[in-house]
Amino acid sequence: MMSIKGRKLSMKQKRIAVVIPAYKVRSHLENVVRKLPEFIDEVIVVDDACPEKSYEVLDVIDIKKLIIINHKINMGVGGALISGYKKALSLGTDIVVKVDGDGQMDASYISLLIEPILDGNADYTKGNRFYDFNALKQMPKMRLFGNSALSFLVKMSSGYWNIMDPTNGFTAINKKSLRDLDLDSLSKRYFFESDMLINLNIESAVVVDVAIPAKYGDEESSLSITKTLFSFPQKLLRGLCKRVFYKYFVYDFNMASVYMILGFPMVLGGTGFGLYRWIIGAVQDEANSAGTVMLSVLPIILGVQFLLQAISIDIDSIPKKKQN
Repeated sequence: MMSIKGRKLSMKQKRIAVVIPAYKVRSHLENVVRKLPEFIDEVIVVDDACPEKSYEVLDVIDIKKLIIINHKINMGVGGALISGYKKALSLGTDIVVKVDGDGQMDASYISLLIEPILDGNADYTKGNRFYDFNALKQMPKMRLFGNSALSFLVKMSSGYWNIMDPTNGFTAINKKSLRDLDLDSLSKRYFFESDMLINLNIESAVVVDVAIPAKYGDEESSLSITKTLFSFPQKLLRGLCKRVFYKYFVYDFNMASVYMILGFPMVLGGTGFGLYRWIIGAVQDEANSAGTVMLSVLPIILGVQFLLQAISIDIDSIPKKKQN
């Protein structure tokens, strides 16, 4: 663990930028920018064709390190972040922190967020709101339930089973991992954070949780719960298939690959055969024999066991830093 003095020196040696996507955050944006730590080298605000022109509130701030990017059309939070990330990379930034413009993220925790990256223990860090029980009680109950359910699905899809709050947008990433990502291929809307995790796992980037409580005030979320419920599951399934294909059939082939090759056909075949025999029995008003039932049940049981073994290997395969 790096000493406090050593960490401050490391911060001075690293170029650190903050990217703030701005959309309908006029009442919060100025305060967010003013509260950023002094050690931040660049503050990149991306006004995503905001109808309120949120960036105008920053005219009163005299900060040379402030950079404003204006989108002529709304690109979504992902599109705004991509613009900010590309700008940060062009400036030679070593670490890029993402902070929302609605005031939910406490900028005083940025030093804590980037600590694992400075120490060489992580490539990408995410704030975790679920460590602090008192702060957790402040979270709206509907949002808490939705985040919990979505978090499990994102864990499974991304392969980062160790991350407790994968939907949290308070993040930091190092230059290498950011360059390794194909930014233009990432989702431009609210699926961006999850899509980024999926692609980081494919690149074997190490992701670490950092305990940071969220703040909830009078801000309004522009994320639609209905759209999330209907659009995220299919995107997460597509992301899971992409990650599994690259991790277990392109870049590597191990026992998890074998278990999946055996497990999926067994479960599908057993289920299909069982449904077929059940329909035949119902039409002909005949009971299937015990042997026929076992021909359906046994492949399903074995297939499920194989898939559980594959999941177990996947959990053990979370990217980690190599110990010297």
